Parts: sequence; structure tokens; C-alpha cells
Amino acid sequence: MSTIHLTHTTTSTPEQFLAALTDFGPGRAQLFGNSADEYLRVHEQDPTHADVTEGSNHIWERLRYDWSDPRHIVMTTTDSNLWGGSSGHTYTLTPRPDGTTEVDAVVVRDGKNFTGQVLGAVLGTVGKGVLDRQLVKTIHAVEARNAEGPSSDRPQRR
Repeated sequence: MSTIHLTHTTTSTPEQFLAALTDFGPGRAQLFGNSADEYLRVHEQDPTHADVTEGSNHIWERLRYDWSDPRHIVMTTTDSNLWGGSSGHTYTLTPRPDGTTEVDAVVVRDGKNFTGQVLGAVLGTVGKGVLDRQLVKTIHAVEARNAEGPSSDRPQRR
């Protein structure tokens, strides 16, 4: 099992980052590179939870999103072709006095089969840099989305 901890700062507010994280509409891959439209399926959603299958490149997982605490978003893997056990993601969004937000992401990868175990071990070592670069791309994409103006000015992606 691998646990990867990543921290970055964004100019987005916690509310803006949460809005992007919980936007399960078409084009999600523009914000989250590992969430291709052809894998995306929302099974259930309410104002603080969602049950979503997403993935890319032959890797998929079904996640139970919980943002009942909008500053601490927990995504628990409930099914996957590679991940099991304690797998999932947690985002903690902390506003800073200078108006920025600290994004603290923890990714847990517990392989449920041989391929998942090998990939989990790789992610826990050399793969951490790949996940870090993906988080930075996500942060920049969310910032660019927010720079477009109020969400009422943008077409809704649902």
C-alpha cells in the first residue's frame, strides 16, 4: 500500500476548488487528467455526496465522494479494476490569510491484484512526481476556470 501526500497553494478559494472537484459534467478531464469522459458515470448525487465511476487509460475506480465538510473532501474507493482496501483520496482545503488556499491531497493506493500492487508501489516511489505534476495542472486549470468569471457566465457542465 502506498500513501502519497501532496501540498500546493492556489489562488482559488476553497469553495471554487470544491466546485471544480464536484463538477462531474462533460469535460472533467480538462480539470482532472485521470477522469476521461468515456469512463465518467454518476450513479448517485446529492448536495454533499456522490457515487461516481471515473478513470482513464484502462484504469477505473468507483468513488464515494463526501463533502459534508466542504473543507475536507473524502473520496473512498468502493470498486476498481486495480484498487481496493484503503484506497481513496482526501483533499483538505485551508484558506490562508493572504487570500490563497492550501490544497493538501492524500492519495492512498492499495492494490487489489498483482497489477494494482505493482502500480501502487511505483506510485509510492517514482510516481509521486507524476501525481504532483497532475495536481499542479489541476490547480492551474481550476484557477483558469475561475478567471473566466462567475459561473453564471459559463456554460454549466452537468
